[in-house]
Amino acid sequence: MNANNDYARIARAIQYLDRHAERQPGLRELSAALHLSEFHLQRLFLRWAGISPKRFLQALTGRRAAELLHGGASVANAALDCGLSGTSRLHDLMVNLHAMTPAQFKSGGAGLTIRYGVHQTRFGAALAAATERGICMLQFTTAGGDPGARITARWPAATVRRDPAATRAAMATVFGRGWPENRRPVALHVGGSNFQLQVWRALLQIPPATCATYAGVAAAIGRPTAARAAATAIAGNPVAWVIPCHRVIRGTGVVGNYRWGAERKRAMLTWERCMQRRDAA
Repeated sequence: MNANNDYARIARAIQYLDRHAERQPGLRELSAALHLSEFHLQRLFLRWAGISPKRFLQALTGRRAAELLHGGASVANAALDCGLSGTSRLHDLMVNLHAMTPAQFKSGGAGLTIRYGVHQTRFGAALAAATERGICMLQFTTAGGDPGARITARWPAATVRRDPAATRAAMATVFGRGWPENRRPVALHVGGSNFQLQVWRALLQIPPATCATYAGVAAAIGRPTAARAAATAIAGNPVAWVIPCHRVIRGTGVVGNYRWGAERKRAMLTWERCMQRRDAA
């Protein structure tokens, strides 16, 4: 009986979120509507839905945004219609970051099949690799060398196969003009420590055409004294461009070094600013 009651409560919670998604209701509003405490609702929702109410709402909003963008809506209008505060929130929803399991991460990718291809982008040739769950690596590259060896060096226990068709659609999406305008959400499947994952998720919160500092990223994850460690995690970002480590600069305002070249970093920031001005015009 209790299980049936709990199921009914979660069903009502899902209906409420679906009906009021454009308002982006928080946990307090949802718990008040269901006459439950925030703590109890959070635990109940996690148990029955497998994710938090916040994550569920993000999934709903991302799906709605994708429908609007495919229907021809601009990024700004799609964000507004979904109840988001700005286009940066929309960008965040269009990137779904999934973490590899601790076992996969520690074993070097045991049990994973990784397919890869080298593709031309506006910022040069890039090596893209993906598991069944999403992109696990995106690195800019130069002629020569074995791209598959890069993946094997990172994931020695994985099965690595050259298969450009498996990564072509994702690359066309993330490097499409004005992404995420008229584009689909992108899934990432990355492996890292808890600290690294926190830093990479924080990078996704930096709006396009803006910059954050290393200290600012450290503060954003609640570790204000860990700027140096945050910088190391940023330098180890496995998915260039999509996880926007290029938006992090020194506290002095200097663009600074970039794993794939300072000039490429400047080109990325300049392109984002141009796209922002175009969308605002």
